[in-house]
Amino acid sequence: MIDINESVMQFLLAFIVVGPLLGAVAALLPAPPGLKGKSPEQAVLRHGVTVTGVILVAAVVLALGFDHDHPSTMQAVTDISWIPALDVRVHLGVDGISLPLLVLTALLTFLCAVYSYFRQQRQQPTTGAPEPSPKAFVALVLLLESGTLATFAVLDLLLFFLAFETVLIPMYFLIARWGGAGRTRAAWKFILFTLLGSVVMLLGLLLIGIKAGTFDMVALATDNGRSLTTSVQVVAVLAIGIGLAVKTPMWPLHRWLPDAHTAAPTVGSVLLAGVLLKMGTYGFVRILLPVAPDGFRTFAPYLAAFAVVGIIYGSLACLALAKQGAKGDLKRLIAYSSVGHMGFVLLGIATMTPTGVNGALFANIAHGLITGLLFFLVGALKDRTGTTDLDTLAERTGAALYGRTPRLGGLLAFAAVASLGLPGLAGFWGEMLALFGAFDPAHDLSRPAFLTFTAIAAFGTLLTAAYLLTVVRRVCMGAVPQDAPRLADVQTYEIAAWAPLVALTVIAGLWPKVLLGLTDPAVQQLLAGGTR
Repeated sequence: MIDINESVMQFLLAFIVVGPLLGAVAALLPAPPGLKGKSPEQAVLRHGVTVTGVILVAAVVLALGFDHDHPSTMQAVTDISWIPALDVRVHLGVDGISLPLLVLTALLTFLCAVYSYFRQQRQQPTTGAPEPSPKAFVALVLLLESGTLATFAVLDLLLFFLAFETVLIPMYFLIARWGGAGRTRAAWKFILFTLLGSVVMLLGLLLIGIKAGTFDMVALATDNGRSLTTSVQVVAVLAIGIGLAVKTPMWPLHRWLPDAHTAAPTVGSVLLAGVLLKMGTYGFVRILLPVAPDGFRTFAPYLAAFAVVGIIYGSLACLALAKQGAKGDLKRLIAYSSVGHMGFVLLGIATMTPTGVNGALFANIAHGLITGLLFFLVGALKDRTGTTDLDTLAERTGAALYGRTPRLGGLLAFAAVASLGLPGLAGFWGEMLALFGAFDPAHDLSRPAFLTFTAIAAFGTLLTAAYLLTVVRRVCMGAVPQDAPRLADVQTYEIAAWAPLVALTVIAGLWPKVLLGLTDPAVQQLLAGGTR
């Protein structure tokens, strides 16, 4: 680690939040003549790579300068009055809970920008319709990155809400303009579900701020609910929890997710699964657990129950899609798998124990790495075969990836076994710790109920293995048909975009202390009564 002055850390964090927004504005401007390259489209996509690359470097430097000996302390803090009448402040900071999410967001956005740039060089439009403007695409991705990074960095409830909502519009247009079949319906479902949830969440945030006399998340966490009556906490947790649960997504508020993922372009699916879903679970940990603990305790058993239903429901839906003759879409299957995986995250949070919450935070990062990789791979498979229909891949086109594209098939199998929680890979630790937390929940929660939830969730891991191995068998194995068209194996630019996700999946699986060493002290402090 390196020693960096606090003022430099403050600048880095502010730049990480604002930089993509400035880059989005610049993307809409004409490119200088010397930077246009072969075409204006190439120039703006290169601009996206440059901006996201700079933000990633800044995030890495911030992580290196972070005081890892005190991860429970808010660092790189900026606190400036913005709206004095409402006591709303531009309050930024980072601790062991938010730092990994900042780096994950910066990494995934950069990899998406690299993938989009090189893919545009190699592929022609597949339809006669005019392609949407790359300027708009890059600007929307950068705006999405800015809103997501701000969500993980702000420490004011109203700023959190603004950042939380900022991501909705760019994701809506990414789906609606660059998506596949059914994109308009999917985009509208996405925006309506999330906006309705956000309206309810805003009411809960206002209730907390008005009753406590401040919107400052650090002050509220330190107060640990002492200035809020139990009834206020219950109402606030219900309202805020609904908004967060929609974004997570928690069963049965997940209905927007399969359509959004199925219709979204590859980059949209990667960012949606790898980053946006984390905003909901982050809100549960950052706001509800420390600010309204009594209210959260009231709903914790119900949250755990919905979580395990989501685990089983998501797995059964995936099994139904994976079986022969079901006409299951591979992107839709991975979307339903996210419902199950995020169920483990919610189960860990519902335990209200350091073990469970640490497991939830670890599973968050693991899901972002692994599912991001899965959507990249499925996008590449669609580019090569023209379909993500499992029956078509397994029968008519005879995917047989091990024989035709061994590197692509190997990567798909790797991502599948990582997703099912194979020990030694990132997917294992988060779900295991969530189960351990549910086995021994907080002392004032019903242990028999949580033991039941543990057993149901553990059964869900078996179902997860069943559908993922079925997908690998159907898509990767089998004899190569004699009349099968030639498929290109993994390209150099694809290796550049996917290798960091593979490496981090292995590192996090073999060396979990890297992440748990950051989150555990912060979680201990948060559950004990706030963040310093």
